[in-house]
Amino acid sequence: MTPLRARLKLTRDAFTLDVDLHLPGRGISALFGHSGSGKTSCLRCLAGLERASQAFVEVDGVVWEDSASGYFLPPHLRPVGYVFQEASLFPHLSVRGNLEFGWRRVAPRERKVDVEQACQLLGIGHLLERRPATLSGGEAQRVGIARALLSSPRLLLMDEPLAALDSSRKREILPYLERLHDELDVPVIYVSHALDEVARLADHLVLLEEGKAMASGPIGDTLARLDLSLAQGEDAGVVLECAVRGYDAHYQLLDLQLPGGGPLLRIAHPTRPPGSTLRVKVQARDVSLSLTQDCASSILNRLPVRVKACRAAHNPAHVLISLEVSGNPLLARITRYSADQLGLQPGQALWAQIKSVALLG
Repeated sequence: MTPLRARLKLTRDAFTLDVDLHLPGRGISALFGHSGSGKTSCLRCLAGLERASQAFVEVDGVVWEDSASGYFLPPHLRPVGYVFQEASLFPHLSVRGNLEFGWRRVAPRERKVDVEQACQLLGIGHLLERRPATLSGGEAQRVGIARALLSSPRLLLMDEPLAALDSSRKREILPYLERLHDELDVPVIYVSHALDEVARLADHLVLLEEGKAMASGPIGDTLARLDLSLAQGEDAGVVLECAVRGYDAHYQLLDLQLPGGGPLLRIAHPTRPPGSTLRVKVQARDVSLSLTQDCASSILNRLPVRVKACRAAHNPAHVLISLEVSGNPLLARITRYSADQLGLQPGQALWAQIKSVALLG
């Protein structure tokens, strides 16, 4: 699928959205930023719900909007699925009725997803005869996502779909979003201000600040950039797509190989099939550095790394270290004192230490 292109300029009161986006035509692209950065405005412009003063939108090679020529495809003609923070289901219809509402509006030859497949993907088959008022927040949101998919969209827009849910409901629904990523060939633009969500789901990341795109690129590379505000947050870290190599059933530890044939990581995690992949978030605050490989320690993961760059952190007692391990990025946040004691400088070889219980898979 060809990439999505969007040039948007929208001014509202004291706020101006001014972005030029080139996003992959498959997978999940995340728009990340604080409240008021322009994430929802981007989505509404893509859906045609807001009309930017200057706009060009092209999806899968088809132009939806071009202000230079005066062309504007109205919202009801754009093949978009839109998932809001609230599920907004029709209260007078059953779950089945809500799902079939959008599905019946699509010509049979254009249907990409059927009701049975949507139910299986979102785990809602047992809810079909229930009314929305009887559903939990997580159940309702899964129905809302299924309803959006059944409109057979060329583009699925998700505006903070987990924001209204408590932590337990978020944990319930995240595996279903991962299944959509793995099993459906529908590009998704996912809006969130929760970095852990984005790290778990997204392939491509756009960082928005005050209506401008400060960075856009593959999530692994973008999260590792020291020049971005992402590296300064408490949740700063990198994402690694690892291959499962083995499992220690006695200790319940999964062996993962870093991309590019890199060294192994051990993570406390349920078993997974050998050869499958697992995305791992490594937080900068959980990485310590050593001049030697210290094997007399409870820390299981010791990786040979090389220093790429050092940068001052917002906390004057801390330093951010950009590292490379077998071609993969890694971040560490340590004290300035430790950095001075180690004599850190670009090109230096070190050992990075990561506790297995600290890895997020």
